[in-house]
Amino acid sequence: MNVIKVVLKELTERKNQLATSLVAIIMGIAVIVAIRSITYYSEKAIALEMDALGANVLILPKGVTVDDYYRADLTDETMPETYVDDILTSGLKGVDNMSPKLSMTAVVSGRETIVTGIRPKQEFLAKPVWEMAGSIFETPVGCAAPAAGTSPKTPGAVDRRTTIDALPTDGVLLGNDLATRLGLAQGATLAVNGEAFQVAGVLPASGTVDDGRVFAHLGAVQRMSGQPGRINAIEMMGCCQEISKDLIAGLNRRLPDAKVVTIKQVVSAQQRTNNMMRNFSLVFLVIILLVGGASIANYMFANVYERRREVGILVALGAGRGLIQRIFLLKALILGLVGGLFGYFAGTALAVILGPRLAGIAVTPRADWLLYSVVLSVGLSLVAAIVPVYRATKLDPSVTLQEV
Repeated sequence: MNVIKVVLKELTERKNQLATSLVAIIMGIAVIVAIRSITYYSEKAIALEMDALGANVLILPKGVTVDDYYRADLTDETMPETYVDDILTSGLKGVDNMSPKLSMTAVVSGRETIVTGIRPKQEFLAKPVWEMAGSIFETPVGCAAPAAGTSPKTPGAVDRRTTIDALPTDGVLLGNDLATRLGLAQGATLAVNGEAFQVAGVLPASGTVDDGRVFAHLGAVQRMSGQPGRINAIEMMGCCQEISKDLIAGLNRRLPDAKVVTIKQVVSAQQRTNNMMRNFSLVFLVIILLVGGASIANYMFANVYERRREVGILVALGAGRGLIQRIFLLKALILGLVGGLFGYFAGTALAVILGPRLAGIAVTPRADWLLYSVVLSVGLSLVAAIVPVYRATKLDPSVTLQEV
């Protein structure tokens, strides 16, 4: 007896029931794929936006408050620059970039101005707002992957990569407002505490205190301030998922003499949005599993009831319980395969169409979710068929053959 032919014939003879069950499972898988696709790309978009805000963790000397830091970055307390290496070698997860700095007050072209010492590469990574048109990074940072593609370079803009790699030890970067006040441009010479520095570039306006500052190499500022190997802040970009887990606790254990502060608004905003969308998709997943499973189970129960005489005849002719199981389970397997395939394509199409309209994001198909859709659909179909199949194997042929 060819089991496959028996199953295919059975499916074609019960078209209405087949269509109802297929629609249920296709709709279920389609909704799951659509929600998960939109959620996935929404999380990526949110992560990119949050990363663009820059550092979300501050490491300060123990006695310094966040208010002190944001007022001027200037405090009498400092901490060892070796804290950066301690964190890098700690093995803590979620540390994407660290920007140590030391700020001091200096006389710049006859005016008292804040000069901040930075490690240029790390500082630019921590300050996405400094990015110029056409600039790119080879090192991705933050919770999200970098966006693909670049735009044409704006004429006259400072090349961000050149600034990072080629800022000389006697070079400085000027905040936009300060450069305007002093009437200085790239290539000009600037006096800082009587020392000559060359303006390597003018930073774009950021709307922050950075617009009125001078930025120089950290080593140069440490030398001028007489504080070699010291810093007064570390700005860190930490992956928000890890911040919400144990990154902060790990930093506190590693640096007991420092104060670790999160920029809560940035972290909590991303976490709340991501968690809400993830929980929303999980709720739908549970509902759809219940509805889809009930539909398939109902179909299989009805099929077993309608086919009880045929089952009785097969058993009377010597068919074993294993053959009966294979017939019904193969039917459930075919339903799951077809439902998973069509559900994936329908769900992906929904996500591509609704993503820009509902969430304002572009959604592209993910081929790896095809396998997940099929596995979920087949698993749901087989699980829903277990009880009906068990009942089919327990039918008594002597009873079923007596039924009119």
